[in-house]
Amino acid sequence: MSGGLESLVDVLLGLSGGGRITTALLMGGIAALLTSLGSLGVFLVKEPSRLEQSALLMDVGMAFSSGVMLVASFTSLLLPAINMAGINVAIGGFTLGAVAIYLANRLLPHEHLVKGYEGPEWGLRKLKAAWLVAFALLIHNLPEGMAIGASSLYSPLQGVAVGLAIGIQDIPEGLAVTLPVAVTTGRRWLGFAVGALSGLTELVMAGLAALLGAWSTMLLPWLLGFGGGAMIYVVSSEALPESHRSGHESKATLGFLLGFILMLYLDSAL
Repeated sequence: MSGGLESLVDVLLGLSGGGRITTALLMGGIAALLTSLGSLGVFLVKEPSRLEQSALLMDVGMAFSSGVMLVASFTSLLLPAINMAGINVAIGGFTLGAVAIYLANRLLPHEHLVKGYEGPEWGLRKLKAAWLVAFALLIHNLPEGMAIGASSLYSPLQGVAVGLAIGIQDIPEGLAVTLPVAVTTGRRWLGFAVGALSGLTELVMAGLAALLGAWSTMLLPWLLGFGGGAMIYVVSSEALPESHRSGHESKATLGFLLGFILMLYLDSAL
């Protein structure tokens, strides 16, 4: 592990006091902050109302996030769940997580920038596009926050690794969150506000997952598996397909590989 990374980890563990719940809250807060930082990029993009200028940034950002989430799902969530409670519990939690995101996609009205509207018909009639996009981003960020909370409760060091990786990928993801709202409304400030609020959902879910796991140690492997299943569902059903719909497949694949390598490196180094 490089000296710089080791020093950063020591600082973060020092700030959290090495506590599991405080580590979850700290790393969830960092992820929220970095999401807001990425959302500020909306003010640097020329003419965000022109979708074609924004699509490349969003595609690479979503693919990069997919690489991070895929590795984190296995190394930081599913494998610890198996070590704690066995393969049956890990698969059970994984299945529940995937089903939960599937149901959220079916029941909550939301809209993807390329794929379009998804959800019940009443949502299409009653909600504006910007808020449909916001619902989609909320669905995507919930499992990331849960991953930070569950991994922090399993091990503060593991929580720092997952939190750092998710936080880094939240920078491009924050921009990917903000641009659709700016595109659909023409208002950059509204896009930034939605992006910042989407980051706060990670902080809330990190805290809730840590508190649930602390309340009952039997829940922790289920939470780990649940977070893994939810993130892999998002990667397979949402993030990767969306990143390959606009003609930027090669660049999106490169983004995916960079995210994959980053999470693999952090998990191995820490």
